[in-house]
Formats: sequence, C-alpha cells, structure tokens
Amino acid sequence: MRHLVDGRKLGRPTGHRMSMLRNLAMSFFEKERIRTTVQRAKELRSVAERLITLAKRGELHHRRQVIKVVPRRSTVKKLFDQIAPRFTARKGGYTRIIRVGPRKGDGAEMAYLELIGSEFKPKVKEKGKGKAAKKEAGKKDESRPTPDRKAKDRSAEKVDVHGKSKQQVQHVKAPGE
Repeated sequence: MRHLVDGRKLGRPTGHRMSMLRNLAMSFFEKERIRTTVQRAKELRSVAERLITLAKRGELHHRRQVIKVVPRRSTVKKLFDQIAPRFTARKGGYTRIIRVGPRKGDGAEMAYLELIGSEFKPKVKEKGKGKAAKKEAGKKDESRPTPDRKAKDRSAEKVDVHGKSKQQVQHVKAPGE
C-alpha cells in the first residue's frame, strides 16, 4: 500500500531524480520561468515553494538549508534578495503551471512553470513592418568593414617574429624546393 508515500518517481533512480530537481530549481530561480513536462513541473513546484518559504524567513540557518538543494551561490543570493521579498505578504502559492500542449517529438504534455507576479515578458514581434522593412534590413551597412578592409586589417595584425606578416611567410619557399 502507498500510505504516506509522496512524490513522483519520474522514471529515474533517486539520485538522478534529486539531481534533476536541483538543476530545474536552479534554472527556475535564475530565469523565473521554465518550460518542462507537466509531471516535472508539478514535482518542482513543491520543491520551489518550500525553498521560497525558507528564503522568506531569511536567517543563516535557512540560507544553509537552501544551499543544500541549490548549490549555486548566485542563485541563492537572487532567491533571498530579489524573489523572497516579493512574496512577504503571501502565505504560499508562489508558482503557477500553464499547460502548453504536447511536445512535438514524443507527445509529452508540456507546461510553463513561472513565479506569480513575475516580470517575465515574452518577446513581442513588431507588427506593421512588411517587406519594405525586411529589404532595408538586408541592405549593406556602410559602417561595417568591407572584405578588402578586413583583409588589410588581418595582415597588419598578424606579424611574425621576424617582422614578416603570416601571409608573406606562407609564400616564402623553404630551402630545397
């Protein structure tokens, strides 16, 4: 019977599963939004919310507990200094899961896991620019060096010990040729 057995195995041995969740947690706190499978997102949600709750308390002991799970110091610093203060008024529910449909390769259900109130803003494509804008973007930029200038710059920079450029050295014939 499965009484009081919590968590998903995700088809991995314990060490691999814990390592995967650590890596997901680090990526999640650095980017504040990640795309993963629904099952991994649900499992990561409990880990991430527990870490945010520890970070809200903010004492040294809690920082050390978080470092056990998230070993990257820069990520821990961001968690304590930037992420945890945002949730001081909340008593939980710091994350949301947004389902995005099946993955193309194997059909696994994919989802975004993101922090609530995150400043994440997806890249917005500029509308209203048609073929004319693409043509202008494709034109040569006058400030960029031409291939002739590049070759002159390279030959000037690459000087051999004997004062000859590498291009001159390549054309010098070795004795006996």
